[in-house]
Amino acid sequence: MPSIVSLQEKYMKEALKQAKKAAALGEVPIGCVIVYQGKIIGRGYNRRNTDKNTLCHAEITAIRRASKVIKDWRLEGCTLYVTLEPCQMCAGAIIQARIPEVVMGCMNPKAGCGGSILNLLQMPEFNHQAIVHRGVLAEECSELLKNFFIDLRKRNKDEKERSKAENGKEISSENNCMSGESS
Repeated sequence: MPSIVSLQEKYMKEALKQAKKAAALGEVPIGCVIVYQGKIIGRGYNRRNTDKNTLCHAEITAIRRASKVIKDWRLEGCTLYVTLEPCQMCAGAIIQARIPEVVMGCMNPKAGCGGSILNLLQMPEFNHQAIVHRGVLAEECSELLKNFFIDLRKRNKDEKERSKAENGKEISSENNCMSGESS
């Protein structure tokens, strides 16, 4: 029988596959899978920019798909695996869906609500809390995000330089036209 750690890593690898789909679209690479009775019943990856929709986070998509499979909004008995600590919206959706267990890859110190900034997943004031496991394949999850942002900064810098060069050519061209008109 596989250990809990090896099962967590197995499903986190599936979440990483989803994150890579987001990266292929130029989206922040975040992926999520939801497992019920040893089967993945919901998958999702970040598509906010692609779909022009704030709600298109990996977790929300996976929750929606898992709910269709189970035919219930309550995802009791499920485990959610996500490559990056959930934001406040996703942590709230996880609690609302009654998901009892959450496995996270890397933490999100700027927007995380599964223990970094807040821990909405385990607030005793809510009528539901989740068991949380942090740091599963954290290095792989973090590396994917770091590489994405390194590439994004480089693309943005290159684009900015290209834009400056093109604007310089236009100005130079306009100056040439003006000097040509005066002669």
